[in-house]
Amino acid sequence: MVSRVIPVDPFDLVVFGATGDLAKRKILPGLFHRFTVGQMPEDARVIGAARSDMDNTAFQALVRQSLLEFVPNADDLTAELDLFLSKLSYVCVDAKGTKGWDNLVSELRPDTIRAFYLSVTPSLFGAIAANMNAHGIATKDSRIVVEKPFGHDLASAKALNSELRRNFEESQIYRIDHYLGKETVQNLMALRFANSLWEPLWNSTHIDHVQITVAESLGVEGRGEYYDKSGAMRDMVQNHLMQLLCLTAMEPPSRLTPNAVRDEKVKVIEALEPVEQSDIVRGQYRGRDGEGSYRDHAGDPESLTESFVAMKVKVGNWRWSGTPFYLRTGKKLRARTSEIAVVFRDPPHMIFPALEGRRGNALIIRLQPDEGITLRTTIKEPGPGGMRLAEVSLDMTFAEALGADAEAQDAYERLIMDVIRGDQTLFMRGDEVEAAWAWADPIISGWEENGLAPARYDPGSSGPEDALMLMHREGRRWREIEV
Repeated sequence: MVSRVIPVDPFDLVVFGATGDLAKRKILPGLFHRFTVGQMPEDARVIGAARSDMDNTAFQALVRQSLLEFVPNADDLTAELDLFLSKLSYVCVDAKGTKGWDNLVSELRPDTIRAFYLSVTPSLFGAIAANMNAHGIATKDSRIVVEKPFGHDLASAKALNSELRRNFEESQIYRIDHYLGKETVQNLMALRFANSLWEPLWNSTHIDHVQITVAESLGVEGRGEYYDKSGAMRDMVQNHLMQLLCLTAMEPPSRLTPNAVRDEKVKVIEALEPVEQSDIVRGQYRGRDGEGSYRDHAGDPESLTESFVAMKVKVGNWRWSGTPFYLRTGKKLRARTSEIAVVFRDPPHMIFPALEGRRGNALIIRLQPDEGITLRTTIKEPGPGGMRLAEVSLDMTFAEALGADAEAQDAYERLIMDVIRGDQTLFMRGDEVEAAWAWADPIISGWEENGLAPARYDPGSSGPEDALMLMHREGRRWREIEV
């Protein structure tokens, strides 16, 4: 199956922080791929903006180097690369001052979609938004994209939202979470709401529990000082895992419109019950075989910041009463993998005693490394000699089922094109961000008050032993983090 490419309208996209790591690794390579498959129109333009003093030629040379490094087979696409680079220009801009803003104004075309990607530290969001407004850049049809972190707690999130809303309407603000751009995450909505098979079973009557795992094999080397100010709760749970939980637990929206979808996500967050400290496990990876520990990488031998979190979360509504959601994320674990596992209850009357309590049916939604969906079922083993049962999986890997393009598109590509289309469905709304922080803040405050050190765990493991007991004590087991 070949995916359809629907071109977007002509646009001017300004990338603030265009010389930074995110722009070089994700934003510009994503735009180049959209260009090569024909989704970017011929008269689309990309304008880089940053503090560095360089001209268009130097910027294009910098982008060429990045594309050759981060885009597979870019060196075989010489003609496409040259044409894409010709659409790039650069303006040296002082985010907090006045330098370069008039030059940026002159680069923008009237009556063309304007999008502004703020690939900069959140401390600059307010200054850039104010300067855009002061220089008449922010038209009513402009869109502004902001990266996480969306605040450090509820108070800072509210302050950040207030800064943005002073200069833009909520309908113009696109708070990006790249997890929502993954094909599998979007397929979760299609799986639930486009098929009559699953929705009758999608409740506590039939689902025993849900596991959401985002595991990373790397540590915090190179970014330890930054990470130590956030930790796994702020860096992953409050945003990425929260989004996966919302899409799994939400009610069917009345229609597929941005606000209808986001209304249902907010309802999930507001229905989350307070989490008891006894239902949370925090961890911190040790050093081993000459590799540094978390504290070595953070540069703080006394750090109490967690590199691992596991918790039991309850959604207090009719659909999910009695069905816990187990969230787990960490650094330096056995493998890099992200998945949602929906584990169904046993049949109400089990005629096979050996299967009692095994919960043999599970729907596994894999986000990485190989996006796809697996349904685990129980069948009879072939052959004579009695009723021997085995668990097998019905597996659909998107790259195999839908063709190579299913895995070629990066999440950022989809989301940037949605910005140009003006579709906010896969972006977070301000009240959603604030609701997530309102839930997370008491958990973090509880840790800070008790002052307990996170449990230590070995690199290459599944996390602390206490995380296993979080489920074992209720007769459940985590799915293995498979290499």
